[in-house]
Amino acid sequence: MQQKSAGDAKITYPPGVKEITDKISNDEVVRRLKMVVKTYMDMDQDSEEEKQQYLALALHLASEFFLRNPNKDVRLLVACCLADIFRIYAPEAPYTSHDKLKDIFLFITRQLKGLEDTKSPQFNRYFYLLENLAWVKSYNICFELEDCNEIFIQLFKTLFSVINNSHNQKVQMHMLDLMSSIIMEGDGVTQELLDTILINLIPAHKNLNKQAYDLAKTLLKRTVQTIETCIANFFNQVLVMGKSSVSDLSEHVFDLIQELFSIDPLLLVSVMPQLEFKLKSNDGEERLAVVRLLAKLFGVKDSELATQNRPLWQCFLGRFNDIHVPVRLECVKFASHCLMNHPDLAKDLTEFLKVRSHDPEEAIRHDVIVTIINAGKKDLNLVNDQLLGFVRERMLDKRWRVRKEAMMGLAQLYKKYCLHHEAGKESAQKISWIKDKLLHIYYQNSIDDKLLVEKIFAQYMVPHSLETEEKMKCLYYLYACLDTNAVKALNEMWKCQNMLRGLVRELLDLHKLPTSEANNAAMFGKLMTIAKNLPDPGKAQDFMKKFNQVLGEDEKLRVQLEQLISPTCSCKQAELCVREITRKLTFPKQPTNPFLEMVKFLLERIAPVHIDSEAISALVKLLNKSIEGTADDDDEGVTPDTAIRAGLELLKVLSFTHPTSFHSSETYESLLQCLKMEDEKVAEAAIQIFRNTGHKIESELPQIRSTLIPILHQKAKRGTPHQAKQAVHCIHAIFHNKEVQLAQIFEPLSRSLNGDVPEQLITPLVSLGHISMLAPDQFASPMKSIVANFIVKDLLMNDRLSGNRNGKLWTSDDEVSPEVLAKVQAIKLLVRWLLGMKNNQSKSANSTLRLLSAMLVSEGDLTEQKKISKSDMSRLRLSAGCAIMKLAQEPCYHDIITPEQFQLCGLVLNDECYQVRQIFAQKLHVALVKLVLPLEYLAVFALCAKDPVKERRAHARQCLLKNISVRREYIKQNPVSQEKLLSLLPEYVVPYMIHLLAHDPDFTKPQDFEQLIAIKECLWFMLEVLMVKNENNSHAFLRKMVESIKQTKDAQAPDDPKANEKLYIVCEVALFVIVNKSTTCHLDCPKDPLLPGKFFTPPDKVTIFPVNTKLITGCSFICMWKCSSLIMIYSGLCMRRKIMVRVQEMDGIIWVPLTTCQEVESHTEKGMTPNPSAATPPLTKPRRGRPPKALSNPGGVAAEKAGGASTGAAGRGRKRAAPAQDQASEPASGKIPKEQDEAKKGPQRQMDLQR
Repeated sequence: MQQKSAGDAKITYPPGVKEITDKISNDEVVRRLKMVVKTYMDMDQDSEEEKQQYLALALHLASEFFLRNPNKDVRLLVACCLADIFRIYAPEAPYTSHDKLKDIFLFITRQLKGLEDTKSPQFNRYFYLLENLAWVKSYNICFELEDCNEIFIQLFKTLFSVINNSHNQKVQMHMLDLMSSIIMEGDGVTQELLDTILINLIPAHKNLNKQAYDLAKTLLKRTVQTIETCIANFFNQVLVMGKSSVSDLSEHVFDLIQELFSIDPLLLVSVMPQLEFKLKSNDGEERLAVVRLLAKLFGVKDSELATQNRPLWQCFLGRFNDIHVPVRLECVKFASHCLMNHPDLAKDLTEFLKVRSHDPEEAIRHDVIVTIINAGKKDLNLVNDQLLGFVRERMLDKRWRVRKEAMMGLAQLYKKYCLHHEAGKESAQKISWIKDKLLHIYYQNSIDDKLLVEKIFAQYMVPHSLETEEKMKCLYYLYACLDTNAVKALNEMWKCQNMLRGLVRELLDLHKLPTSEANNAAMFGKLMTIAKNLPDPGKAQDFMKKFNQVLGEDEKLRVQLEQLISPTCSCKQAELCVREITRKLTFPKQPTNPFLEMVKFLLERIAPVHIDSEAISALVKLLNKSIEGTADDDDEGVTPDTAIRAGLELLKVLSFTHPTSFHSSETYESLLQCLKMEDEKVAEAAIQIFRNTGHKIESELPQIRSTLIPILHQKAKRGTPHQAKQAVHCIHAIFHNKEVQLAQIFEPLSRSLNGDVPEQLITPLVSLGHISMLAPDQFASPMKSIVANFIVKDLLMNDRLSGNRNGKLWTSDDEVSPEVLAKVQAIKLLVRWLLGMKNNQSKSANSTLRLLSAMLVSEGDLTEQKKISKSDMSRLRLSAGCAIMKLAQEPCYHDIITPEQFQLCGLVLNDECYQVRQIFAQKLHVALVKLVLPLEYLAVFALCAKDPVKERRAHARQCLLKNISVRREYIKQNPVSQEKLLSLLPEYVVPYMIHLLAHDPDFTKPQDFEQLIAIKECLWFMLEVLMVKNENNSHAFLRKMVESIKQTKDAQAPDDPKANEKLYIVCEVALFVIVNKSTTCHLDCPKDPLLPGKFFTPPDKVTIFPVNTKLITGCSFICMWKCSSLIMIYSGLCMRRKIMVRVQEMDGIIWVPLTTCQEVESHTEKGMTPNPSAATPPLTKPRRGRPPKALSNPGGVAAEKAGGASTGAAGRGRKRAAPAQDQASEPASGKIPKEQDEAKKGPQRQMDLQR
């Protein structure tokens, strides 16, 4: 045993170990130290003798020679010895100097850096060092040192820096043991030490050293109870007290909170209430940062923060209504994760998402949709019906981006859950409404909406990529499940696509003609119409011109396009054609090609991607299976009867758009089977399909022809009215010997007419009427005798049976008596017979019009024997009004319709029966929109202002808007002559409207207050729509037109001063409305309006409007009762008459003395102020229409719609004036405040023409 004096103590070395001094080489030092290490490793705490023996050596090893030795191996071995020394001498260390202890532990800490290289030969010794330190908890000795924090910080930094992915689990565990013992057994964690841990959680450091992050994460989990207080103190100083200088990590507090929460929410128990304080900060950016943080904390999976801290959750939800847009946006984005990870919180979120779905910011509304759809795509059960309802509402958003997102999102849900059935039938049923609502969007005016619906239909509802049989099965059952409006929208979609194919076909036909100005003009018109059916019509026009130019230059492109729109083009051929056309128009050097995109839009609309001959055959097979009962109808959620009926309706629609695809023996055989079925609708649809597609049956399919003819004869004679109509038209359309076939039906039916059996009259009357319309030359003469001897005398002028006296104004079709149904068909027969002849040489039209007018005057009871019930009279009034309107569509009959007959027809719109008004208005609208009815009938809609039902007035206004829009668009697209312009320009409806209102049966006293109010409302109902825009100085044109009418007389009664007076007063009210609502109507209008000669006499050079004492007196009378609007009107009248007017108020009454009119002046001076309450009541006489509101049944509109009779009406059929409240919306106009104030205090009887 070697001994050596070291100062006062003798150093004893282990056996075989010589003295270790700086005189020997490093290798020798290392060799001798290894033996020392071995000796200390073998010692334990119980070896008291050895402990005392080697105490001097232990002190020697802590000398500067060893602690500052430049050799790495020497330092490592010394560190291992020191670690064992602390183990052996524990709990008291042999080193008593605090400075020495600090130097020793800093030395040991520096050696731990060697743990970084696991492939080093010395790694095991480094591991031994770490293990020894951790097991003994040697660093706990440092707690006695004043500056122990420096040692701990250095240790933590070292360990976090050396940890890497090559370390095994034992290394990490020993590091954790070493650090956790320091945290848990110390008096607390200083901010600097806490920073060394938390810095590893910051995203930047986390990404650099994932193992350090995991180590810190595990350390915090292990020491959560101890370190939580220190963490809370740190965040309290930064968040609440705003002391950002306490730590370099202050700017990362929100990142740290997120990481700490993910490690263990208990670490932040005291921090979360501080975030509630921050949520209410006045700084928007600070609120945004807190919201982003809390969104992650609440939204993370398995987070229970919302349930454990309800105040914070409620405070966070309040940020959905934050004034700062980014904050609201962040909240909405959070909702998606929250719905997916926490379905239990969906109820809390729903109300806030509802509000945000109406947010003024487009981006927020858009993200609400994305949030709900993403959650729904993950699991449909995550979104409730209310949330899906928000998306449904946004399909009608004013912004295209939001609408598109909503529609596409719902389409994706539909495809996933309804088409692919990924979540079962219950989920599919939950969103079964999507298909209907998506198709309803096709009713919108925007072409972008229509195109998107077409795209959704082709990709999501009936994917065109499916095989034909699967695709048609999808279409078959989809059509059966759609609601009525969705079916109409789908039919309209196919119709529009077919119309566009027709336009392209016509364009290609024009390319085959020689170049000329006329040809170029025709091409331009086609191109403009095509462009209207594409997005962004302005750009589309330019691109279509370019495309047309390319078509003219490239014959192969024309051939491909012709093949694409050919009736025989299959779906597969269509895909090839589209691909080839697209390839030819692609320019590789252009990354974006808007021209090509526009052409693609066109090709997508005209390409037959769903329907071809193979598809029709597959549909027919499905129909046969439904008929045979072998289809999967019940599995698809429809009954076999519904599937059959819907399938036939689908085939009927497709027979209009793809008639060539039906031409096969197999298809027609199946349709013949349908004709033999008992279902009336099925047979009717089958006949119509034959009518649309059977043009080649006679020449190519004789077997089908021989079977079809007797069935059509039978349907025409004994089928339902609809079947009879379709059978007659089918015979006329597909057979060459139609005259013989129709005669074989006409003769027996004409002989079998018997008025005593009305049940058997309806079908024969329908067939006879259509036969006479389709073949007038052959059957005009025999029909004349039938009309004269049977239809008029025996049927219409004869009431055989008494009607039901239930008092209702309307009943269902099943409750209408057969006799009345026969009379309705008789009226239709008269119209069809006249429409077939198209001439009035025999004056039959005059007689018919007189008959129809008489029926309207008698309110439906032509014989006036009072045998007919009120509901039956309503049916006959409706039929008579519609008949006149139908005849007016034929020019030769329109010319002979008198103004009186026109007025009677128009007054049907004010009928006392709700259903009569409703049906008549719809038929009127359809005829006007198709431009087949003369412009004067548009004036009839002005009478809708008197309708007491708000929805009827709203419907009428929409009809007006649509009609005016159609006419303006037609004029823009089609150059028309001046004569044609008179029948198209919407402004020319004003003369007809003024004349119609002047002859309103309720307008009996020009001075009557209530009557003038009604006239003003009717005028504004029309003028409001006409004056939406001042196109081409139209306001001035309207003013000039009304002034021109005042230079004429009423052509209906030119010598009747009362009639002319009413006409002029209506003109004055109209002028006032125009002047009051427009600031540009006083401009010069060079264009002279033309007035219809049927209604107005030629204008005189001198003003015809006479000095009318009664009128002036009447106006004075009304003015006295505080009607400021009529004062203004009357002042205008007087100024034109050069009468000085001075308005003054005395004793609460407004006086209007007229200084130059002696009669009125003397009348006023004598104090003969008329009393309104003592005014002579108008004569009560029967008038057409509804009774006044004050006299009508208080049961209201509901009873009226249900067909209930209006009781308590004075006089039969009085016309109904619109209620004073709930008028059609009008722009507000200013009034004198005093008048407003007094109007509230004064009598209820007042009039305001400025409304």
